[in-house]
Amino acid sequence: MAVVSKKIPAPDLVRVRTALLSVSDKTGIVEFAQALHQRGVRLLSTGGTHKTLAAAGLPVIDVSEVTGFPEIMDGRVKTLHPLVHGGLLSIRDDAEHVEAMKAHGIEAIDLSVINLYPFEQVRAAGGDYPTTVENIDIGGPAMIRASAKNHAYVTVVTDAADYPEVIAALSDNDGQTTYALRQRLAAKAYARTAAYDAAISNWFAEALEIDMPTYRAIGGVLKEKMRYGENPHQSAGFYVTGENRPGVATATLLQGKQLSYNNINDTDAAFELVAEFPPENGPACAIIKHANPCGVATGSSLVEAYKRALACDSTSAFGGIIALNQILDGETAQEIVKLFTEVIIAPEVTEEAKAIIAAKPNLRLLTTGALPDPRARGVMAKTVSGGLLVQSRDNVMVEDLELKVVTKRAPTATELEDMKFAFKIAKHVKSNAVIYAKDGQTAGIGAGQMSRVDSARIAALKAEDAAKALGLAEPLTKGSAVASEAFYPFADGLLAAIAAGATAVIQPGGSMRDEEVIAAADAHGVAMVFTGIRHFRH
Repeated sequence: MAVVSKKIPAPDLVRVRTALLSVSDKTGIVEFAQALHQRGVRLLSTGGTHKTLAAAGLPVIDVSEVTGFPEIMDGRVKTLHPLVHGGLLSIRDDAEHVEAMKAHGIEAIDLSVINLYPFEQVRAAGGDYPTTVENIDIGGPAMIRASAKNHAYVTVVTDAADYPEVIAALSDNDGQTTYALRQRLAAKAYARTAAYDAAISNWFAEALEIDMPTYRAIGGVLKEKMRYGENPHQSAGFYVTGENRPGVATATLLQGKQLSYNNINDTDAAFELVAEFPPENGPACAIIKHANPCGVATGSSLVEAYKRALACDSTSAFGGIIALNQILDGETAQEIVKLFTEVIIAPEVTEEAKAIIAAKPNLRLLTTGALPDPRARGVMAKTVSGGLLVQSRDNVMVEDLELKVVTKRAPTATELEDMKFAFKIAKHVKSNAVIYAKDGQTAGIGAGQMSRVDSARIAALKAEDAAKALGLAEPLTKGSAVASEAFYPFADGLLAAIAAGATAVIQPGGSMRDEEVIAAADAHGVAMVFTGIRHFRH
């Protein structure tokens, strides 16, 4: 049964006489407390915060003196007491509440300054199970939620970035805060505890390997408010969830203007793709445009990998995102700056490369320190009207699959390597996807078409255009391997690939017409393997 409000109007201005300060992150807390003390505010505190304030010479009262009960159980129990929560939750203009406060010796708390145990940081650092559990805050969220619920009378601060605004409000209003400020801070407080609980629940799901928990919470911290979203009329923000995965969310921006919504989306796609190629196996480069690769290649050097990736579709690469799997060196940087590029992302960058790229001040340069693990577990979410679609990350790698030869002719060793290369890339191309590859280089990429035949033809046309641009006698699709991220429902898509010059095919298999497709491959002397795994990407 819902609780009925007494509909007591909230006052606009509330004087701050007593403040409770209990913070894990003590950034700026001494200066904030000094400003409160100068305004005559009585200071209450707990544990480590009390020690910090007392060491700074501030007259601070330990909460245990108020409650008459000491901190116990290694600090697990210190603020969960009626004298604390009564002070936070009491409605000052309700006669019954006032009488209860008098009867039980409860004093009002007008300002609560609380931040939480660093659960997200411990989780991201890979803390063990007991340590991570111990960093789940209990009293902090309880006090935050109590203060935020009673924002008609209590100002709640959960972020050190808000200290200046609160002090300014007290200065402007003779030691009082406005209702509008208390409302905004209360909204922020509930969002903070929601994100905190989301991090905890998701950690439990990961630790216990619960793929689809009954309740799914997704929360994050605003890293930056963006100028706009996919289009200028859309607002957008970049929120980070605290997942300990190298990538655009954890990268360091060494130079360049703010990343846009589309930049972040494309950079993530590029870096996840290039991570399919371990740096110890050699250099690799992926060039992305609108979340699809327009060129991917390996090489004997990083600059060669870049040049080979660019050769696949140099027209589409203009204004694209470049992802590298090794340290960006000066020679590669010198080649990259010849073409207009939006973003470069790499694990590290040499000083020489930094200096070269500095000549292009708008070019964003990101370093991550490492590559993400393509095999790691994780979840991905997409919003739909009224809900979320959540799935596990597509962490299947072609090296882990048992490839089944289904044609009369088996692929050669070279064809098999090109097949694997192409199928790696197919995993990162919007469906329907068809990828031609030869000698560790994409020859043509067809993406996002309603028909697989069209994807095969578009990829072949891209290859022909690239051959003309490079002055080649024939496109690289001649003698290439072709990958399809899902099965061929008919033989027509395969025949289009064969017409483009493909001699080997890799696909999941599983169509009702597999025998028809296999027969078409055999009729043209083409080798085909089935993976048993598809890589739809929508």
